[in-house]
Amino acid sequence: METHDELNIVTGAFGYTGKYIAQKLLSLGKKVRTLTGHPSRPNPFGDRVSAVPFNFDKPGDLIRSLRGATVLYNTYWVRFSYGCVTFDRAVENTKILIKAAEEAGMRRIVHISITNASETSPFPYFRGKGILEKAISQSGLSYAIIRPTVLFGHEDILINNIAWMLRRFPLFVIMGSGDYKVQPVFVEDVAEISIKTGQRGDDVTVDAVGPEIYSFREMIGLIAGKIGSKARIVHLRPEMALFFSKLLGYVVNDVVLTRDEIYGLMSNLLVSEKPPAGSVRLSDWLTRNADSIGMGYASELGRHYR
Repeated sequence: METHDELNIVTGAFGYTGKYIAQKLLSLGKKVRTLTGHPSRPNPFGDRVSAVPFNFDKPGDLIRSLRGATVLYNTYWVRFSYGCVTFDRAVENTKILIKAAEEAGMRRIVHISITNASETSPFPYFRGKGILEKAISQSGLSYAIIRPTVLFGHEDILINNIAWMLRRFPLFVIMGSGDYKVQPVFVEDVAEISIKTGQRGDDVTVDAVGPEIYSFREMIGLIAGKIGSKARIVHLRPEMALFFSKLLGYVVNDVVLTRDEIYGLMSNLLVSEKPPAGSVRLSDWLTRNADSIGMGYASELGRHYR
């Protein structure tokens, strides 16, 4: 069990999920340090959170940055391969981080994974997450593996950009039938689940999923209705949908959607058979935030790759 004077490490506290975990830890009076790939970016926490580089290529420095901390909250990952940033590299970097945490004498790791992660998945995102779940379970650390689905909340990318497109274009493309399921989860619920499991001592895997399940078509209709969009919903073959997403990517200078994301979504991997661990409903959150969601485009490349 943690005490208030113990140090917690959060990877990516200047990003999305990591920021909410750090905020929650600070609100509980915990000490927080972040490992980040962007140490020169403005620190939204000021002097309350110290920041050091990941130093994956300098294991000794990485170990020193972890020493004295008890729990590692790991959100480090990549959404897609881009340039020299690849899934294989992210897997190897995370293995380096796990080993460093062991050598630094840390007690526990709370690792953000994904629902239906599997070493045998045909999709690199889910396969990499599955490989890392096994590496964590075989490490000397006690662990909590948190498996969220599609996250929503302020500053999210997917839900925000769906709303952005629904506001600005007369058509919105759905891949295939749109009958495949999604179970969105509130980012602050994921942070809460992460911290609660971080304070435990047993090894646990939790599907961090919300209380509502939609078909993808239903979710698009929900978002459109909440923001008052009149966009016409059209259904296209997945490869045609990918083609149009690439065209939009050229316009916004971003990667809007990848082939693996399309087919992963259509494979019903973003839904769980387990009881919901999150409590905030997407429908309620959209009602409260209808005036702000999708007012600006959120760039994945701008946030994580540039």
